[in-house]
Amino acid sequence: MKQVTLFILTVFLSLSGIAQQTEWKQMEEFHSVMSKTFHPAEEGNLNPTKENAANLTSKAKAWESAPVPKGYDAAIAKPILKKLVASCEAVEAAVKAKKSDKELTSLITKAHDDFHEIKEKCIVGEKH
Repeated sequence: MKQVTLFILTVFLSLSGIAQQTEWKQMEEFHSVMSKTFHPAEEGNLNPTKENAANLTSKAKAWESAPVPKGYDAAIAKPILKKLVASCEAVEAAVKAKKSDKELTSLITKAHDDFHEIKEKCIVGEKH
């Protein structure tokens, strides 16, 4: 019985740690805008990129200024967040300057890649 209780406690604590790692409100808010912006661009529809460029920048800046929660490595996350903000600002500037669809596609793809770099490299204990 003692072993079963210990096993259940271990599973519970492990799941609690996973929940803490994935709970980053600003990341989720950024992701909600990025997903509805980037995925249409992959298919050649840049209207959402044009419509959401300022919002992407705003969400990226909010994410950058937010504290890094437990389960994420701030030393890795913060420089990538800075790069993400710059990428989003570049998208926004390109939209305002009415740059070509090809350039907008390249810029939104870069911002999307920066986003995924944060998700892939910043979890504490993960080897990359």
